[in-house]
Amino acid sequence: MRSRIKKAFFGSYVFEVWENVYEPAEDSFLFAENLRVTKGERVLDVGTGCGILGVLAAEKAAEVVAVDVNPYAIRCARHNAEVNRLGGKMAFVQGDLLTFLAEDETFDLILFNAPYLPSEDSDADTWLGRAWAGGVTGRQVIDRFVIQAPSHLKRAGRVLLMQSTLAGVEETRLRFAKRGLSVEVGASLPLPFFEELVLLKAKRPV
Repeated sequence: MRSRIKKAFFGSYVFEVWENVYEPAEDSFLFAENLRVTKGERVLDVGTGCGILGVLAAEKAAEVVAVDVNPYAIRCARHNAEVNRLGGKMAFVQGDLLTFLAEDETFDLILFNAPYLPSEDSDADTWLGRAWAGGVTGRQVIDRFVIQAPSHLKRAGRVLLMQSTLAGVEETRLRFAKRGLSVEVGASLPLPFFEELVLLKAKRPV
């Protein structure tokens, strides 16, 4: 649906944001500013939204698979990939987190700007709500992702996960550790009312 189109900008990239698609905000730009992709890597962009992270990753990646549960987001992201001339390096899937992947499918880098804000169940009843609503503790989607992601990482692969301190960063660290991954803070941004955005980098210890 393109009846109401906004635009987002990052460097020389331009992204259209269609109705029912999450508009890039502080978390998106903090993630984008700290996104490092090595040439030739295979990247999975979970919750792609308008495609901002997937498109940026595709500049160096050999392939980017962008997934979102929101069908409007998938159409919007595919459009933005074409507009930014990177559509040939990207594939788009409407799906729920990593459940669409074959058991043996792996990636060098998995990206996820998670729905992390504490919310009521009804907040996730809309497509836009699903992009930010994380359930009562803010961890409803994060916990599912932490369970699924490690088995789809290559041996030296890594996960970049954006969340808020409102959703318990230490809890995420502990849950990744149970699956053999160590976690460090890649970037952070203080927000009003004692909240902080935190970009976590998880990988298997060397």
